[in-house]
Amino acid sequence: MATLSDDTLRKILVQIQQTAIQARRSLDISLQQTQAKERERRILQLTIDEITTLPKDVSMYKGVGKAFMMVPRDTMEQQLKTQEKELSDDIANLNKKAKYLEKQYNDAQNQLRDIVRIVFVMLILKYSDISASSIIPRKHHEYTALPIASNSISSWTNASGARTYIALAGP
Repeated sequence: MATLSDDTLRKILVQIQQTAIQARRSLDISLQQTQAKERERRILQLTIDEITTLPKDVSMYKGVGKAFMMVPRDTMEQQLKTQEKELSDDIANLNKKAKYLEKQYNDAQNQLRDIVRIVFVMLILKYSDISASSIIPRKHHEYTALPIASNSISSWTNASGARTYIALAGP
């Protein structure tokens, strides 16, 4: 069974940590974009509601640069409803993206926790009189002890069911 050096383990930890940081940044950006789109959609809804309360003979004007252009009421309502639908679609896509990024972030965090726990257990085994065994996370905060020939761990399954592979040298 192969073992990982401290340098290799550090590289793995840094890579997982960078994944978690990048996922968190992307998640924050996605949530900010969702909030901005929600505000825009709410403004459009209020505008549509206001237009529907006006009499049919009222002239409608649309801003074009620094000028205003007269637009038929039906055209104005149709454009606003189209914009609202596009914003709703954008919000739905951003919510899907946020869920994916949140899952990616949580998986990276779980991997980091699992690796730290395993390293901690290995240090305890190394500096104590406990017999050689490995502790493999099965569920969050639930562990199963399995006897093994040496103080090394080749893989484990984290709380979300993802399999992580690593080998650590024992005493």
